[in-house]
Amino acid sequence: MRFLRTSLFGGITLLLGFILLTACRQPAWGLEPKTDEKPAYETVYIKGRIVWMSDVLEKRFGVKTDHDSVHTQAVLETSTGEVYPLVKDLRGRGFWMDKRLRDVPVELLVRRYPTASMIQVIRVYTFQKSKKYEFDYWCDICSIPMYELKECECCQGPIRPRYRLVPAGETEPLPEK
Repeated sequence: MRFLRTSLFGGITLLLGFILLTACRQPAWGLEPKTDEKPAYETVYIKGRIVWMSDVLEKRFGVKTDHDSVHTQAVLETSTGEVYPLVKDLRGRGFWMDKRLRDVPVELLVRRYPTASMIQVIRVYTFQKSKKYEFDYWCDICSIPMYELKECECCQGPIRPRYRLVPAGETEPLPEK
């Protein structure tokens, strides 16, 4: 009788273990990976000017924001009136830090997410005398690019704005999604 109990208990334990192992290997209901899903974003070029959202709201709609929120959101305003708030991250932060980048014609290579109004900056282009330049900041000592106006992350020395001419007629391939 003791052997029967031990065997029965062992068999039930094995069966429960197998069921648990099988259940854990299956995706949760409704969370199966979708193979036909669209990418999480699209990569596009958008031209416009970087301005403060508070200025757009006041100029277009007469909405005055609180004083403490005046310079909290930078946006790309296109010539057709579209407004895209910028994500304040490694690449976008420069527009908050350097006033030379605001209210001038720019072209941004951005990630645009389908269900969000914000855009994430990948590259910044400026225009001078009808020529297009890729813009970033450069440390002449360390030879590294940076994306906001501050001391060099490596040597703690000064950095400078860097404008690299984009040859006329040269089209850049969009990065992979």
